[in-house]
Amino acid sequence: MNYYRAAPGAMKAMMDLEEATKELSITAPIRELVKMRVSQINGCAYCLNLHAPEARAAGVSQQKLDVLPAWRESPAFDAKERAALAWSEALTRLETTNAPDADYQMLADAFDDRERVELTLIITTINAWNRFAVGFRSQHPIARVAQP
Repeated sequence: MNYYRAAPGAMKAMMDLEEATKELSITAPIRELVKMRVSQINGCAYCLNLHAPEARAAGVSQQKLDVLPAWRESPAFDAKERAALAWSEALTRLETTNAPDADYQMLADAFDDRERVELTLIITTINAWNRFAVGFRSQHPIARVAQP
């Protein structure tokens, strides 16, 4: 189903929200890491395919993308990235985590009030996109590899 054609007003609102998240104070690398991690948790291949090149273009290293599912064990992530990723997981898995105090404290230590609200909006938005893409069975395009 083409959900843009089925409900153009609703999807315009989603696109406007997405565009608004790009104007927030959260840096593009953190924004893209969050989108990648949430999409991994939600099993959204469409969004992972979309955001991996955007993450690299924002300056996220391939190494960070490679180890993102195991970010807690990797020394590649700084304190701010760790706080953002922990909060992303806590809110995405809200039914099992209940947004633990430890994750909130890590967030509060790394981000000011405005940034915490903005980061939460980014997490909320990518979760919504994942639900559209997974729910409506969106398929990402297959990359064609050039033959030598």
